[in-house]
Formats: sequence, C-alpha cells, structure tokens
Amino acid sequence: MKQRWIRKQWVGCAAACALLLPGFWADAAELRIGLIGLDTSHVIAFTQLLNNPDHPQHVPGGKVTAGYKGGSADLEASYSRVDGYTRQLQEEFGVVIYDTIEELCANVDVIMLTSVDGRPHLEQVRPVFEAKKPVYIDKPVAGSLRDAIEIFRLAKEHNVPCFSSSSYRFYESLVALKQKDVGELRSAISIGPCYLEPTHPDLFWYGVHPTEALYTVMGTGCRTVVRTATENTDVVTGVWADGRVGVLYGIRGGPTPHKVILFGSKAVEEQQGGGDYAPMLVAVMEFFRTGVAPVSPEETMELFAFMEAADESKRQGGAVVRIQDVIEKARQAAP
Repeated sequence: MKQRWIRKQWVGCAAACALLLPGFWADAAELRIGLIGLDTSHVIAFTQLLNNPDHPQHVPGGKVTAGYKGGSADLEASYSRVDGYTRQLQEEFGVVIYDTIEELCANVDVIMLTSVDGRPHLEQVRPVFEAKKPVYIDKPVAGSLRDAIEIFRLAKEHNVPCFSSSSYRFYESLVALKQKDVGELRSAISIGPCYLEPTHPDLFWYGVHPTEALYTVMGTGCRTVVRTATENTDVVTGVWADGRVGVLYGIRGGPTPHKVILFGSKAVEEQQGGGDYAPMLVAVMEFFRTGVAPVSPEETMELFAFMEAADESKRQGGAVVRIQDVIEKARQAAP
C-alpha cells in the first residue's frame, strides 16, 4: 500500500508540474531536445530516429537540436569516442554544441542525459533541475546507489519530471512476453550480457540491461539478494516479499543473448527475439509530452539497490544481503 501511495503522489506531482513547464502544450514536433554527454553511440542512434522523418522507425515528437559534449578522461569508452560522435552530430544533423549545460538548457525544451559514464550524472543533472527541464537519463542512472537516490530526491524537490531506463524494458519482444498468460507468476530468469567496467559497480555498467528486464516482469518488492560470481558468469538470486524468485544470469564470455523466461502456475513462456531503441524513444517522447514517467523512481532505485546488494553479497563471499540494508546505507552516505 505504501509503495502504491508513493507512486501515486509522484505521478500526480509530475503531471501537475507538466502544466507549469514552458513548451509542454506546444505541438510535440516543436520540442527542442538537448543531449548531455556525446560519448555514446546512443546519441547517434537516438538522433537518427528522432530527426529523420524518412527513417523507417522514425519517432515523431521533437528533434535533437543541441548538445553538451561532456566526456570522461579516465574512461576509455568515453574519451575515445566523444570527439567523433560530436562531429557527426554537427555535420550530419546540424546539432549546436554549447560549452555549458546551463547554456544548453536555455536553448532547448527537454533534456536527454546520455553520458556513457554514470558517475557524472548527478552533477550534470543539477543544472537541468535548476532550469526546470524534464529529463530522461540514459542507463545507468548514476555511478552509485547513493547518487541514484540523490538524483530522484532532487527531481522531487525541484518538481521536475525525471525517469531512467534501459531500452530492454520497452523491447516489443519483452512487452509481448508480459502479455502471455502464465497464470500466477512464480519466478523469472533474465539472461543477458554483464561486461564489467572498473570505474562502476559490477552490474551497473552492462548488467543493468538484464536487471531492467527482470524488474520489468517482476516489479518491485525484492527483499534479499545472493550472488555467485565467477570470471565469466554472475548468477544473482532475489527473493521477493510474496515468495517469488527472480534470477539474473549475467554472461561475460562467449555469446551474450538477452532473454527472459517466465515460470507461472499455468505455463512457462520465454522471450522470442530482441528489440531496438524505437519503442523506448516513443515512451520518452510521451513522457516529455505529459510529464508522467513510464517507470517510477521507486522501481529504478530498487533495481539499482538489487545490483548494489549483489556487489555486497560478492564482497561477503556469497552471503544473503537485505536490499533495505543497502538502501539505508546509501541514504546515510548521501550528500
């Protein structure tokens, strides 16, 4: 009951806030989208889908018109790509590059925070909240659970609509799986890539994708987590308050498929096929139009707590860890 009440309050606040934000009731095609962090292939893929009306999967509702370069000097995946993607956005799409996030916010209606590095997200989103610009934060929402909690606290404090998600949540194949009648859902397995990056908690870098898929079918309510970790494989088992079991199977070596399997009282069903970015961008544009997040802050914070609890279980040699304990620890460490 408490979780439903919190979510209802958040949605109501976001919807009310949308009424006050400039540009919200303009024609959706007029929305000017600003990108923060141009060091990921996502900025090119998103801009192609949004800006090119001839693209077979074109997503209407706005155009990427401006960007802030960003980049992390200690992350090879960032510094090796940011200049190339910035030039491509300028040359192919005419995107204007601003020197500061404050300047960017002054010249757009909405923001997509796309920095591949989750660590600077908290500081990068602060001026966005100050400018009262609705913001979608690409995965991972932050580089720590502490920062993720602080981001959503600031969003609420400033009454600014904000959400984060992996594209996996919106894959048509996963949406179709959720519609299957398996009876009472009793457990689920989410299989996917889990590459590691030393600058981020183990699962935050790439394990966030299959974790997002797991939470897409299981929802909130996980109480305890235990992790088995080897060089090429992670198995993280969560037990939900109602007795359901959710298992994350993360793979680093060899083929890395993404698939969710549901185990119900009537049937077992598994995800067929993959997906792409277009359905997520449709959800993002609807979010920009209405101010109502398709994924609640509570769910995003819990799935990041699930991943942090998995790290804690590893540190303790595979011990069972309570999610609430890691949440409380992160809250106490928050600025």
